[in-house]
Formats: sequence, structure tokens, C-alpha cells
Amino acid sequence: MENAKMPKVGIVMGSDSDMPVMAKAADILEELGISYEMRVISAHREPDVFFEYAKTAEEKGFQVIIAGAGMAAHLPGMCAAIFPMPVIGIPMHTSSLGGRDSLYSIVQMPSGIPVATVAINGGANAGLLAAKILAVADKELLKKLRSYTENLKKQVQSKDARLQERGYRAYLEEMKK
Repeated sequence: MENAKMPKVGIVMGSDSDMPVMAKAADILEELGISYEMRVISAHREPDVFFEYAKTAEEKGFQVIIAGAGMAAHLPGMCAAIFPMPVIGIPMHTSSLGGRDSLYSIVQMPSGIPVATVAINGGANAGLLAAKILAVADKELLKKLRSYTENLKKQVQSKDARLQERGYRAYLEEMKK
């Protein structure tokens, strides 16, 4: 567990090769002060461990699970089949099909087993979506999300001001450095 409080979010991935993407979700949760637990569990290679994880997630205090998977991408859907609260799936980019295989495996769930799905390698958006789900019942977190959004707006305005001041050629040169 990354945070001393009982984790509100479970972050699970099928392979440590998914860590760079899943870390983006963890970074967002940390920035917003949301406790989480991160695990590497293969639904295919250790189904007993996976089933125990998903069955005990609610009693551990999880309110949302973020599950990342590539290729056949069963991890998010299986979490959703067992865990009664929201599951957010992150399809991983794959070398063979560019992540479309992962995306289709996660987004095409049967009726009754929904998985919220973000973009391929969309770790940061998964963290933000988990925060937004939790903010429904947490006014302090909602304030933090509003501030986060305002900071995004200020970043874009700052970039536009720099573009207007310097012109696009100088702006491009600065971006290359």
C-alpha cells in the first residue's frame, strides 16, 4: 500500500511491463491525496491469486479498481465480474496490434458486466476517472479536482501567451530543446 490510509483504489496489472502506464494513474491519485494499493497479478498465470484479490477488494476498502491489461486483456473484465463497484480498464499498447486487441477485449463486455474504459495507455485518465467517481461522495476531493482542472486551463493559456509573444517558429524551436 502506497498510502497509510485504507486504500480506496486498487491498481492491478497483469505484468510489470504495464508499470509505466499504471504509474501515471498512481501519480494522479497521489496528487489528489487518494489512497491506493498497487499489485501485479496475472489472471491467466495465477487465477487463484487473482480471484482472491478481486473477492477481497471490497472488504479491503476499495471503492474503485483500475485494471490494466494487454493482448487478451481479461483482467479488467474479470475484476468487474467479481468486484461489485466500478472498474476502470486501461488497454495496453501491444506490438502486434497496437493495443486495439486490448481495447476491444476491455470495452466489449457482455451486458451486466460494465467496465469503464480509457484510451490505450491512458493511465492518467484512469486515475482522474477514479477520482471523479470518488468525488461524487467527497466534497474535498471535488474541490481538488476543480483546482486540477483550473491548473490545466492555466497551462494552456500560458502556452498560448508564449506562442502569441514569440511566434510559432520560435515556439517550435523552444519545444525542440
